[in-house]
Amino acid sequence: MKRIYAAITGSGEVTNIEQEIPELKESEALIKVHASLISPGTEMSGVKSLREKPDPEMKPRNFGYANAGEIIDIKGDAKGLKKGMRVAAMGGGGAWHANYACVPVNLIVPIPDSVSYEDAAYACLGATSLQAVRRTEPQLGEYGIILGLGIVGNLASQLCQLSGSRVVGWEGFSSRIDIAAKCNIHNVANFRETDTVEAAKKFCSPYGADFAIMAFGGKATDAFNNTMKCMKVSEDGHAMGRITLVGGCEITMSGGAASGNIDVRAASRTGAGYHDPAYEYGKDYPAAFVQFTTQRNLREIIMLISEKRLIVNPMTTHRMPLEDVGKAAELLVNSPDKALGIVLQMSH
Repeated sequence: MKRIYAAITGSGEVTNIEQEIPELKESEALIKVHASLISPGTEMSGVKSLREKPDPEMKPRNFGYANAGEIIDIKGDAKGLKKGMRVAAMGGGGAWHANYACVPVNLIVPIPDSVSYEDAAYACLGATSLQAVRRTEPQLGEYGIILGLGIVGNLASQLCQLSGSRVVGWEGFSSRIDIAAKCNIHNVANFRETDTVEAAKKFCSPYGADFAIMAFGGKATDAFNNTMKCMKVSEDGHAMGRITLVGGCEITMSGGAASGNIDVRAASRTGAGYHDPAYEYGKDYPAAFVQFTTQRNLREIIMLISEKRLIVNPMTTHRMPLEDVGKAAELLVNSPDKALGIVLQMSH
């Protein structure tokens, strides 16, 4: 059997490569992929970086890390997985944009019949958002700001609302604001048209924002400084609260009184275990000490989608065959105002 997978070249072009399906490793499953989701953030930033600074020595490398399909083979300890099981999978080491994927067992979770393969492909970015929300620690009744309503920001907004907090989004693309409304995110300020600081202050009045999540890439110092203006302030005049960086944004900040008593946090990937080979291939962490692993976060996202409490379908703006992955990449790079979630559909 052969598989077709998406690859990125040293010049930042995205193409397809055909190869024999590799032999499964121990504690790995072979998935017949039905749908794969392109990340418009991390994946596209890699494409843009190589186009700005090509690497002529780089060999084409695999592309993608979020898909869903059915298990057709397993080797070694299956950890409860079975052939024929419908699953969501993640990880840059195996869950590529491909018609067949070889994925470690702890990066795979079952999906119920009520969840489509397309929706299940959002599990990886959902787990990324959930990890950011866990790091932010929103509380019932708190107020927060979500900067950027791409897929991760949209999902983080929904998860914060599910926690009982109230959020206002900052977004510049009207198409993403429309999509957010379909996901029950109705408090949004368009930073191209509105004074977002005033909008956030009004929304959080009279308390000020308790937290913020920065879910976008690029230079972000101005956005960070504007966020600081919206945070709650103690009686002695110091800004307080939590600001979490989940997107690939870069900020410059000063310590001491200039930044008050703000907690600046980073949220890394999908939760504990991702990029630990021992964990990915089946070795679990002690549950009493590591409660929310990557796999548990994936399970929680799938459960929330199945319960219709987490809405992902409106974010799918395009469906394309795997063979058109290059066109999909161009659309996300050149027209981010028109494309958000692009699902690649597989032929077998």
